[in-house]
Amino acid sequence: MPLALCFNPDTTLLLRPIPSSTHLAISSRHPRSWSPISRAAATVSAMAVGSVRVATAQMTSIDDLAANFATCSRLVQEAASAGAKLLCFPESFSFIGANDEDSVKIAEPLDGPIMQQYRSLARESKIWLSLGGFQEKGSEEAHICNTHVVIDDAGNIRSSYRKIHLFDVDVPGGRSYKESSYTEPGKDTVALDSPIGRLGLTVCYDVRFAELYQQLRFQHEAQVLLVPAAFTKITGEAHWEILLRARAIETQCYVIAAAQAGKHNDKRESYGDTLIIDPCGTVVGRLPDRVSTGIAIADIDLSLVDSVRTRMPIAKHRKPFNFWRPASLLFPLLCISKLNKVARVNMLRVAESMIPLRPLASETRHSDVS
Repeated sequence: MPLALCFNPDTTLLLRPIPSSTHLAISSRHPRSWSPISRAAATVSAMAVGSVRVATAQMTSIDDLAANFATCSRLVQEAASAGAKLLCFPESFSFIGANDEDSVKIAEPLDGPIMQQYRSLARESKIWLSLGGFQEKGSEEAHICNTHVVIDDAGNIRSSYRKIHLFDVDVPGGRSYKESSYTEPGKDTVALDSPIGRLGLTVCYDVRFAELYQQLRFQHEAQVLLVPAAFTKITGEAHWEILLRARAIETQCYVIAAAQAGKHNDKRESYGDTLIIDPCGTVVGRLPDRVSTGIAIADIDLSLVDSVRTRMPIAKHRKPFNFWRPASLLFPLLCISKLNKVARVNMLRVAESMIPLRPLASETRHSDVS
């Protein structure tokens, strides 16, 4: 596939009204003269040869586990009917309470009944699910883990990632957040193979930390980066799309960003704008309404990933992580010059161990996934 498609995409948005205030948006590279078509025809006609269809959800989760599951179930059926192999849900898909303590109260281990429901849903619908931002019970009663779980089409948990960067921010013009007060930070990067390519897992606020995405691309060979999120309305308006497109461009990966949208309660409102972005930073999937409940669909073409990386070989041109070490350590080395010999030796040992490459904690490679 020629690289020019990235810079001059010939993209048509295909829409069809769906019951229960749900929207389905299908993105495909077809002539602009095409008129809107039905979902059934879109499944057959819009899918590019050699590509794999993906879907990403937008929803407004509330403090009702059953209601949220009903919404997720409906969206799963829509995605499966459209031919999607993977459906991505946003952060806190199963529950958003009025207070942080509510998340702690409903938290469960990954083998608990809440996750079992979603595993059954994936198995019955024969679709992979990305469940980003599940309230997993932490190592102590007062804390949870913000965990991104990937389930295959047989209902098996293939991998899980615990959010590394926690949202402790006083939002200008908004409320204060301190996620670390009730959430344990994760420590490990996670990637796994899937039917749509090699996935790199992240959650929401992680998107502001480019080094995590660099690790996923250059150390762990990710082709598709998943960013389930619940961005605030204020920060979303300012930075949501530009951050996602930047991550796609600098890693030459697809980015799939499922978003919470609208008012969850009197205290919390999310920005929305669920997106699918190609390796050149072009938006190829998006809902027509930034805050409606629905799914956006696009076709992932890994040959485009290869083409972009071949024509713009940044993997060959980039400097290794330790290239920057001498410059970054210059000031500390000058500072310790007046220390005694034992102190200098100890400080230099610490300096030599800086900028480590974190090992991949959870990795699954399957040659027989379908």
